Amino acid sequence: MKKSQKILIGVGAGVIVLAAVAVIAGPTIYRDLIAAPAADAPSLASDEADGGSGNTDDAVAELDPRLLVGDWNVAEDSEAGYRVDEVLNGTDVTVTGRTDDVTGSFTIGGTGLTLEAADLTVDVATIATDNSNRDQYFRSEALRTDEFPEATFVLSEPVTLDGAPALGDVVQTEATGELTIAGETQTVTAEIEVRSDGETAEIAGSIPITFSDFGVEAPNLGFVSVEDSGAVEFQLTAVPAQR
Repeated sequence: MKKSQKILIGVGAGVIVLAAVAVIAGPTIYRDLIAAPAADAPSLASDEADGGSGNTDDAVAELDPRLLVGDWNVAEDSEAGYRVDEVLNGTDVTVTGRTDDVTGSFTIGGTGLTLEAADLTVDVATIATDNSNRDQYFRSEALRTDEFPEATFVLSEPVTLDGAPALGDVVQTEATGELTIAGETQTVTAEIEVRSDGETAEIAGSIPITFSDFGVEAPNLGFVSVEDSGAVEFQLTAVPAQR
C-alpha cells in the first residue's frame, strides 16, 4: 500500500472501537445522543450584524487598504482541522478534528488589496476529535506523524480584491495553493472569508477534498464506512509582523 493510501484510515478508525455501542444503541441514537456534536463550520459572516459591517450608521467607513501592506503572522485564537462523514448502517455521523497548533505568515503588497504570499503549517499530531482511539490511530497509523508531523498550505497564485471593503466587512474570495498532507501534495482551492479593521485580520474557510485524488482509499467495513469527500477547515487570526 502506498504511504498516501493510508491517510484517511485514521479518520474512521475510532468507529471500530465504538461500533458495538453504535450497534446496540442504534446509529441514530449514537449520532444524536452519544457522539459529540460536530464543530461548526468556520465562518465570519454568522457574527455580523446589519448585513455586513456591523455598523448601523448610514455612512460606513471604508478600510484604508494601505494599512494592510506588509507581513502578517498567524496569532493565538487560530485553529485548523478536518470534517468528514462516517456512515454507520446508513446513518451519517459527521466527525470534526481540531487543533490550535497553527503557525504561518501572509504577505500583502501593492496597494493593500493583493495577497502575494501565504504559508501555513498545522501540527497534525495535535488534531483531536471526541475520541482518543480515533485520534491515536489517526496520528500513528494514518498520517504517521513521527515521519510527517506537519501539514502545509502554500499560496501559489496571488489573490487580489476588486476594491477596498467597508471597515470590518466580510469579503468572500478564493485562494489557490499547494496542500501537503503526509508527504503528498495537491493543488487545491480554498473558499475563504476575510475581515480586518487594519489592526488585526480574521480568515475563515475550507478546502473541499476528494480523498481518492490524494491516492487515498476510504475504509469500508460494511457496517461502517467513510465518505470519499471531506474538508480541511481553518479559522485564523493574523496580526502585523512589525508595527
